[in-house]
Amino acid sequence: MGLPGTKPVADRSQVRRTNKPTQGAEWLEVPDVPFAGGPDLPARGEESATSRERPLGTPALAWPETTVRWWDAVRTMPHAATWTPADWQTAFAAAEAHARFVEGWKGCASGAELRQREKQLGMTRDARRDLRILYVPPKPKGDADLPANVAVLDDFRDL
Repeated sequence: MGLPGTKPVADRSQVRRTNKPTQGAEWLEVPDVPFAGGPDLPARGEESATSRERPLGTPALAWPETTVRWWDAVRTMPHAATWTPADWQTAFAAAEAHARFVEGWKGCASGAELRQREKQLGMTRDARRDLRILYVPPKPKGDADLPANVAVLDDFRDL
């Protein structure tokens, strides 16, 4: 299986780059608990309306149902708790790319563009590995401040 940060390779002789992996790069360990503080999708097209896309005075487009479900998955990812406002703006732009892809728009809303944006957001296990994000089991309550060599008495109360 290898290190958590290396991609599996069938045969090491097939590897072209033989330089050593980055040493000392820190992993972001995030408790594997859904994030509950993600924002709702904003009204679609409010701030980016152009005369070519939507003439002024016409109602904004509704988000496709699949995009709404996609957004619910994005905003509840455990590592979304670490996002800055700039990260959320990137996620909103990815939501628009998702909506345009679902609606069949051509150009910048291609599947490849959406795939790149989802990778930046860390939506898959492979993407999180590349971003060095590791989901860890949440710590039980009360164990947070104890040193590693101290036993928790609650574990032995039923004995």
